[in-house]
Amino acid sequence: MRPAAQKWIAVVIVGCVLAGGAYALTRPGKGQGGKTSGGASAAPGPRATPVVIALARAGDLPVALTALGSVTALNTVTVRSRVDGQLLKTLFSEGQLARDMAALQNARLDLERYRVLVDKEMIARQQFDTQAATVRQAEGAVKADQGQLELIKVQLSYTRITAPLSGRVGLRLVDPGNMVKANDPGGLVVIAQIEPIAVVFAIPEDSLQPVLRQYRTGKAVPVDAYDREGKKKLATGVLAAVDNQIDPGTGTVKLKASFPNHDGALFPNQFVNARVLLDVLPNVVLAPGEAIQRGPQGAFVYVVKPDGIAQMRRLELGPSDGGLVAVKQGLAAGEAVVVDGAEKLQDGAKVEPRERAPARTRS
Repeated sequence: MRPAAQKWIAVVIVGCVLAGGAYALTRPGKGQGGKTSGGASAAPGPRATPVVIALARAGDLPVALTALGSVTALNTVTVRSRVDGQLLKTLFSEGQLARDMAALQNARLDLERYRVLVDKEMIARQQFDTQAATVRQAEGAVKADQGQLELIKVQLSYTRITAPLSGRVGLRLVDPGNMVKANDPGGLVVIAQIEPIAVVFAIPEDSLQPVLRQYRTGKAVPVDAYDREGKKKLATGVLAAVDNQIDPGTGTVKLKASFPNHDGALFPNQFVNARVLLDVLPNVVLAPGEAIQRGPQGAFVYVVKPDGIAQMRRLELGPSDGGLVAVKQGLAAGEAVVVDGAEKLQDGAKVEPRERAPARTRS
């Protein structure tokens, strides 16, 4: 390459470097040590953390005990035959009894005639006594007929099956055409009483005494039956019985509740969540369960103050129910607590709150 050409290339490179440096020094926001033209720092402040809040409120909180249970028929009856085979015909004649009754009536009339004649000594006394024996014989025949009739009525009653209770009939166990025998262990069909119906559930032995205190007052102890997920209430009943012993294998005791079940919402062998109402705490501060955080020093929440600053607040908690927790100390009704986004917060952090509807107790 010629020396002149090399010289021009060097001039072009130096010019580009100088132009780039001039642009870097004079572009907006730079120059003079990275300060703006006014000399103020452009470093941004800390961003607010978006969170979802809900308001604590005052209200009544039911104290309840929830346990998994199973729906059972209040009573079940297995229908069995009391006779063998099939009824083909009746083994008596209705006219037979009428004939013997007529013979008895005629014998009694003859006896009265003989009584008059024997008083007038127109017939022998022996003839009168014979007629009296004939009357007694006819009376015996009538009584025998009546006894046979009652026996046949009893036998006929065995062919008619009457249930001792009303309920729902299950699938038949014997099809028509089969022979049936008296007291067949399998039976013909099973009847289950479902109005009313029962729910049997087990509670821990530590929870037995609060239940017994309510049960022994003589007042009805309400029991609600919820679906498997515990969200939808199916029926409302009362506590009917408490078992007489604790199961040593599981450390639980069985309870039975009775439900009217007029709408058929409960069905035998259905799994439900039984909820026994033990008490009601009046006018307590209620906080959403999602807001409660737990750490080494106990339970706490983040309270969002009116200036948008999150404050960590330690709490003393009471019972909980339906997604709400009773707060004994540390929170006032009307204060906003963080229910979503608390894991990103620290005490004193700036937040950008978004309110959500308050939680409600289950109906």
